[in-house]
Amino acid sequence: MFNSSNNSVSISVSDDESNDLNRIRARTRRKRKKSVHKTSFELPRYLLRAFLRYWVVLVFLLAVGLLVFESTRIGRKSENSKLNELKKPDSSGKESPSKKNEGNLNRLDPTTKVIGGVRQRCLKLLPPDELEHLDILEHRDSSSPVKQVVYLTDTDTSMGEEKAVRVNGTRFNLFTGNQTFAERQNSFQVSGTVSVHCGFFNENGGFRISDKDKEFMQTCQVVVSTCAFGGGDNLYEPIGMSKASTQKVCYVAFWDEVTLAAQETEGRKIGENGYIGKWRIVVVKDLPFTDQRLNGKIPKMLAHRLFPDAKYSIWVDSKSQFRRDPLGVLDALLWRTNSVLAISEHGARSSVYDEAKAVVKKHKATPEEVEVQINQYRRDKLPEDKRFNGKKALSEASVIVREHTPLTNLFMCLWFNEVVRYTSRDQLSFPYVLWRLKVLKNINMFPVCTRKDLVNSIGHVRKAKPLLSR
Repeated sequence: MFNSSNNSVSISVSDDESNDLNRIRARTRRKRKKSVHKTSFELPRYLLRAFLRYWVVLVFLLAVGLLVFESTRIGRKSENSKLNELKKPDSSGKESPSKKNEGNLNRLDPTTKVIGGVRQRCLKLLPPDELEHLDILEHRDSSSPVKQVVYLTDTDTSMGEEKAVRVNGTRFNLFTGNQTFAERQNSFQVSGTVSVHCGFFNENGGFRISDKDKEFMQTCQVVVSTCAFGGGDNLYEPIGMSKASTQKVCYVAFWDEVTLAAQETEGRKIGENGYIGKWRIVVVKDLPFTDQRLNGKIPKMLAHRLFPDAKYSIWVDSKSQFRRDPLGVLDALLWRTNSVLAISEHGARSSVYDEAKAVVKKHKATPEEVEVQINQYRRDKLPEDKRFNGKKALSEASVIVREHTPLTNLFMCLWFNEVVRYTSRDQLSFPYVLWRLKVLKNINMFPVCTRKDLVNSIGHVRKAKPLLSR
């Protein structure tokens, strides 16, 4: 009804209309609740239907993922194993070469040290133009008390072949001869003519070299040599030499058949001329010792027996690359210093007795064999002095530069006999032989930094395989 006097509108609603409105609102609320319930149940049903339809695919993807994970883990484990093997210490107690050591190859930069506030080169070589005009020096030491060395063979001694064979408990054999202790004592007695055991005792003693190689070796006046037996280290090309040296110096590497096979599998094959690069490869058959370290002492210490007409020799361990001019090295270390033997000082120790403890601690030799050697040296009253004739007593013999004179040849024979009788660690016997052979005084014990200038140190690549029997 309209009431015009109050200017307002009023609407009347009946009870029936109000009830209808409430019913509509109730139905709307029920639909909303059903919709919510339907949505909450629909998602799990959808996932269940998807899983039932595609479970094979899901299992396949899971299997592929596990395979990829396992292969990656195994690959990482293999790489770590190789790295650990690379870093594993060898028989000398040093780590195998890393990529960093391999980066030392072919380096020619000089090694220097500071002296009196001034940085100087450790190895004082002549200028390159003067090196080209260097010739082999003819040097005769008329003042030496030893004029001749006679090398004993089985025809020069009363010891028959039956006694010359390997004796249980020793390493004497047909190659060395069975040097008695009395003969050892007498070998240090200096006279004009000295008779001494010095390897190659019997023609059946081993270390056989072909006639063709022997003929070549007899032509060498100056030789740089190295060796690798039992598939050991790789061969590193010498660098830094002058043109004059390439024409006057022989480079000879001694291998056995095991090393030959190992190198051939890596693609390093001897050319038809017998060379690999500048190295003449001499393959030795029938090595005389089961200990490959001891076999290596033959070319290291007995160069005067292998190269009978050579005037000078330079020994370089197989773990290093020789990187200087050989004639220049002879000039710097021998000729200008009036020396007949040059060898590096030991970098860590000075006393043979301290070195013996280190050898045992680093498992380079058994405590028993070191004890036998050191006890004998004590009985002989080898002093504990760390210097002989003003020089450091202990050497690091990875580089040996020497003139082939009767006195130096005798010294090397005596040294070789000591490493056969006792341990293969030649650092232990060097001071003893030097002390016993008192007449050898013009030795150049050059410092470690000079050795570092002479060679690029690579480190041992792999362990040599020992001979199983002789």
